[in-house]
Amino acid sequence: MMNHKRSVFYVSLAFSLILIGLGAFIPDKLETFSHSALSFIYNNLGWFILGAVFIFFSFCMYLGFSKFGHIRLGDDNDKPEYNTATWVGMLFSASIGISLVFWGVAEPVSYYISPPMGPGMTEQSAKTAMQYVYLHWGVSAWACYALVGVSLAFFQFRKKLPSSLSSVFYPLIGDRIKGSIGKWVDVLVVLSIVIGIATSLGFGTLQVNSGMHYLWDLPVSIYIQIAIIAVVTVIYIASTISGLQGAIKHLSNLNMLLAFALMGFILFAGPTQTILKVLFQGIGDYMQNFVSMSFRTEPYNDGSWIANWTLFYFGWWIAWAPLVGSFVARISKGRTIKEFMIGAVFIPVLGSFAWFAVMGGSAIHIIQNLGEVALADAVKTDVTSALFKFLDYFPAPTLISILAMVLVMVFFITSANSAVFVLGMVSENGNPNPSHVTKTIWGVVIAAIAIVLIMTGGLTGLQSALVATAIPLSVLMLIMCYSTYKGLNEEVKATTKVKRSLKEKVGRLRKPIFTETEKS
Repeated sequence: MMNHKRSVFYVSLAFSLILIGLGAFIPDKLETFSHSALSFIYNNLGWFILGAVFIFFSFCMYLGFSKFGHIRLGDDNDKPEYNTATWVGMLFSASIGISLVFWGVAEPVSYYISPPMGPGMTEQSAKTAMQYVYLHWGVSAWACYALVGVSLAFFQFRKKLPSSLSSVFYPLIGDRIKGSIGKWVDVLVVLSIVIGIATSLGFGTLQVNSGMHYLWDLPVSIYIQIAIIAVVTVIYIASTISGLQGAIKHLSNLNMLLAFALMGFILFAGPTQTILKVLFQGIGDYMQNFVSMSFRTEPYNDGSWIANWTLFYFGWWIAWAPLVGSFVARISKGRTIKEFMIGAVFIPVLGSFAWFAVMGGSAIHIIQNLGEVALADAVKTDVTSALFKFLDYFPAPTLISILAMVLVMVFFITSANSAVFVLGMVSENGNPNPSHVTKTIWGVVIAAIAIVLIMTGGLTGLQSALVATAIPLSVLMLIMCYSTYKGLNEEVKATTKVKRSLKEKVGRLRKPIFTETEKS
């Protein structure tokens, strides 16, 4: 069956439809199963997820700053397709943009109220909150994306293999990437992308519905949420059909402008000095405690905080890695591995840190320094409304809340654009320009799964579905590290051999002519 030309598409579509069917007809059993799977992962394999993510980061740093750093992702004379600013904007908005808007206020305040250690709602818990926010959105997250991105870009553009994730295993299994093994890898990748982007759509929908309720008293209901998903789906399918150069590029640039506008408004209308102090303090605490936080498992208590937050986030990043990595690879042709690692790991991290300092730092300041405990209660009650309650403390709250909702919608459209594009590529055996029919089908499937996930368990159901895909993917990514190292090492050896051969040739040409005659 897996030898059919479109087998990846048919098999992954069948699994997706089974998931939709289970959610539609036996939602209670699906919810129970997803929670059981999540508990099993947290209790038995949490250490594995933490260790894997640390290895991904270490490996990315090794690639970027070793003998491999000079290798170009493409031919030696290839130049980058996009300028650096557009490139960073595209990878940022296609990956975590929508999540930043959702969690910007809710996450730091949640940690401040209920920190991983010590009592809540204190000066110390405020500092700890920012430190752990930076762990969850720092280099560990972006290293998961960068690993997949650099591996795929190297094999796709340098070695001229198809743009499917199975290509990165070529040094290990050779031409078998075109057979059943490679196709099952691609099926796993497709399913993780579908669940990951559907989860993101679910989060975004819940937040937009909450904003509409807060601003215009529209009810928070499944019918409103289905309507929101339907509208967004029509927009992202239409825009993805217009192609990568058009819609995705312009929407990414619009995204960044809207995000900077909102962030700049809060920075200057809010406690500017406190925000800057939060940013510097948070980065310092994060750098100082990076290793200990990365390996924290809480073996002597129930470990629920680490399970609900750190493991959830690290599982999230792993589950999203095939999607964001594939998209980042697609837009990174012509860059060296060193340029790629600096651009894909460190620059977006600084953007994330600034966002949380502005949004989360301001929110904690309002509660801790100004005594507005109502904001903490609002976050505790409903994280989806946290952003809108927070914006009430600033001038023109209605206008700014509408801007925030537009930002969520546009961020989601860019994420879904890139997801549908990558799904099309993988399910058409690495076709860099997939057909509109394939992209449209995946767009509709993503929307259907998002509706099912919302119906079966709200936020917790979404989290369970996402993290469950992280274990098989992290095993795959660890194998990917070895395969990529092997491929790069062979590339360096081949390049060195060519250079040595050229040097010898030049050396012979410089010798007196009679030595050449003697040789002949």
